[in-house]
Order: sequence, then C-alpha cells, then structure tokens
Amino acid sequence: MKVLRIIVAAAAVAAFAIIVQTQTRPAPPPTNVAIIDSSAFSDDKAGIARVMTAMQQIELKFQPLRTELRDMRERLGTMRSDIQKKRQVQDQKLTAQQTEAADRLEVDIKRKAEDAQTSYQRDSMAVLQPLQNEIGTALTAYAQSRGITLLIDVNRVPIVYAAANLDITKDFIADYNRTHPAGAAPAAAPATRPAATPARPGASPSRPTRP
Repeated sequence: MKVLRIIVAAAAVAAFAIIVQTQTRPAPPPTNVAIIDSSAFSDDKAGIARVMTAMQQIELKFQPLRTELRDMRERLGTMRSDIQKKRQVQDQKLTAQQTEAADRLEVDIKRKAEDAQTSYQRDSMAVLQPLQNEIGTALTAYAQSRGITLLIDVNRVPIVYAAANLDITKDFIADYNRTHPAGAAPAAAPATRPAATPARPGASPSRPTRP
C-alpha cells in the first residue's frame, strides 16, 4: 500500500511538471510555408513577360555587334586557312605579312569582344535591376496577402522534398503578369559600372552572360 502511494505521488509530480512546462513554454507560431522557383521568372514561354521584353530589347541592341564579331571571326578563320595552304608555295615575306595581319585581327576581335561583354553586362543590369527590385516587392506583397509566413526560393536553397501544393511559382507569375503588364516596365537604372548580381531572395530574373 505504501509503495502504491509513492507511485501515485510520483505520477502526480510528473504530471504537475508537465503542466507547468506547458504553461511556461510559449507555443510555436503557426507557419504557412510555400516555395517558389525564381529561375522560372526568365523562362522563355512561361516566365514573367516584363523580363522577356527587357531581355529581347537588350538582345536586339547588341545583335549588330554580335554579327560584326561573328563576321570578324569568320574572316580570321579564312585568313589562317589561306596562310596554311599557301605557306609552302609563296614568298615567306608575304606569308609573314599575312600572319601579322591575321594576328592583328585576332587582337582586335579579343578587345572588341571584351568591350562588348562589359557593355552587355552593364546594360543588362541597368535594365534588369529595377525589374528585380519590383519583382521582390511584388513577391513580398503576394506572400503577405496570402498569409505566407515562410517563403523559400528553391533556386537558392536546396529542397529535398516539398509537396506540389506548396509551389506558388506559376500562380505568382500569372498574378504578376496580370498586375504588371509587359508594356509598362520600370525605368532603367543609371548605367555607371557593371553591378554585382543582387542576392535578394525570389527576384533573380537576370542572365547577362552574352555576347
């Protein structure tokens, strides 16, 4: 009987400790989790229309320069091929002059390509930076209006598993395209120097790597 009373008393103490612990420890806030894939923003067919419009404008601007570089490389290839074919049958001085000319053209191509790459990066960021900021603001408003308390960008954070109904990518893109028509893109940022790619979550539409 005495042993029974000890067991009952111990159980009561344990129960009391659990009650006190439950009352003093704050309950975790409810979390409404969603995921998004920001790489889809620049998808050619199903992405954000403003991003596609901006990229098309940049590509159109640099197309003449890209064509010029292509023609220069083709001309250099032809020059090198001719030198190789005629090396054994023509005067060595002429071969040396042709080789010099080909070398100068190769240097010109390299410099022009480097300048073009710098300009492309600078102009791309000048156009896409305001878009990135706008998309980030719109994504925050989207999440808040739907009670999302945690939004994870799978393009930045590896996800082992997530239920399909957590992915808001398509719905956000559709909502953004509806509220932000492609013909009314934000003003371009001042073009000063090539900017580093910002690390704002959920807003990474840029892919300035060409020409």
